[in-house]
Amino acid sequence: MKLTDEQTGLRELARSWVDREVVPYATEWDRIELVDRDIVGKLGAVGFLGMGIDETHGGSGGDTLSYCLMMEELGRGDTAIRGIVSVSLGLVAKTLAAHASDELQATYLPDLCSGAKLACFALTEPDSGSDAASLRTAAVRDGDDWILTGSKVFITNGTWADVALVFARTGGPGPKGITAFLVPTGLPGFTSREIHGKLGLRGQATAELFLDEVRIPDTLRIGDEGAGFKIAMTALNKGRVSVAAGCVGLARACLEASLTHAADRKQFGRPIAGFQLIQELLADMAVDTDAARLLVWRCAELIDAGQSFATEASMAKLFASEAAVKAANSAIQIFGGYGYIDEYPVGKYLRDARVTTLYEGTSQIQRLLIGRALTGVNAFS
Repeated sequence: MKLTDEQTGLRELARSWVDREVVPYATEWDRIELVDRDIVGKLGAVGFLGMGIDETHGGSGGDTLSYCLMMEELGRGDTAIRGIVSVSLGLVAKTLAAHASDELQATYLPDLCSGAKLACFALTEPDSGSDAASLRTAAVRDGDDWILTGSKVFITNGTWADVALVFARTGGPGPKGITAFLVPTGLPGFTSREIHGKLGLRGQATAELFLDEVRIPDTLRIGDEGAGFKIAMTALNKGRVSVAAGCVGLARACLEASLTHAADRKQFGRPIAGFQLIQELLADMAVDTDAARLLVWRCAELIDAGQSFATEASMAKLFASEAAVKAANSAIQIFGGYGYIDEYPVGKYLRDARVTTLYEGTSQIQRLLIGRALTGVNAFS
């Protein structure tokens, strides 16, 4: 696939922006477990929080491949920053653009695209991870309002978000009893608690959310009653492409750091880049990175063509996330003891890469989804 001049220009813009606004600070953010909150406004100003949203709603337009190119560069700089954009824009703003009323779109999309507001995607619960259809957070109808009670966990942007896309049970058990709501986080009864001590993504605001009889009007319902699970899965299918694109960037960062170190580091009188087993590690990293990128680009092409892409998204997410972990592990091996201290970035790369095989569908779930598509047999039932 050949990039257009516009796509090439966007990639160069994203690359230079990441090198200026993210790369110099990523290590310190990781050390103090806090990304600078000002990054949200900067992401909005450069147009990254509105990519793919129509300009009439304050977005910056662009196709899915352009979005993936941006996500690759953000992933190269810091997976935590990629996650901020992927959730607020990819999972929430794009869901509003597809399913929310015109009034809600006009009210929220311009602020989400500019960075004046940030959003989180509240699906996962303490007892409901891979089995999202078993969620327990309840929404009870009270006249023209809904009253929400329950809790969510591992929510990216959770303590920063101004609004949360909350999935709650409005009917019987199973996926058909779930409805989506856009909930302002400042309402009475809505509280959050940041999760610290994470293995990776240390700077990212990951949180638990608690809803204690939070009252919202029915106008904040997204889509039809009972359509929430379908809305969530549609968002996650595209979210997996975003994760995969970020993993391509992370794998590329591992490769680029390893190439530099292998050229500079000398042992036995010559650069270690000249050793065959080091070249094997580098070659495998390069092949995996390119293969993952092509899987992402295939998904982008299918999405923009309006074709089915769910299985291909699972393939891209599975391969790219596992490739990122493998690349980071190989990078540490190339760096040797230096890879084990945070003066160098590759240890952080490994810690950040590991979670990509868990969120938005574990590697095991992706394999089951691919297996179901291949065989027609559902392993979930």
